[in-house]
Amino acid sequence: MSKSENPIFKVIFINQGQVFEMYAKAIYQSDLWGFLEVEEFVFGERTQVVVDPSEEKLKAQFEGVIRSYVPLHSIVRIDEVERLGVARISEAAVGNVMPFPIPVPTK
Repeated sequence: MSKSENPIFKVIFINQGQVFEMYAKAIYQSDLWGFLEVEEFVFGERTQVVVDPSEEKLKAQFEGVIRSYVPLHSIVRIDEVERLGVARISEAAVGNVMPFPIPVPTK
């Protein structure tokens, strides 16, 4: 399998108890220690009759975002994919695996 000239990456990460599955054109190790930079988010076209509310929520949340800095310990998986899928948000399953400690914001 050869590398694509314009790769698309599927990035899965945990954010505030939810699993975000998103697609982006560029991913870099950040100059900010402990972060990964995710740029150029890609969302499906609105040519379909059925609209996924999860993808629409992500589209609205990331509208106007040029670059996101995702903590390395929040990353679940990164894949280079052949074609664009549907971005989605789902609840993180609670199992018998202890997640890496994440500081809880205080008021």
